[in-house]
Amino acid sequence: MRLHPADIAALDAYIAAQPEPLTRPEAIRRILRGAITAKA
Repeated sequence: MRLHPADIAALDAYIAAQPEPLTRPEAIRRILRGAITAKA
């Protein structure tokens, strides 16, 4: 997956705010799961 630099920066900020370290792929999975759950 390719992301624009601003999106990578936002993703990295999300990762930095988490209590445990996440990889970028894991962070994307969590964000996606949260978005899908919120819509359901």
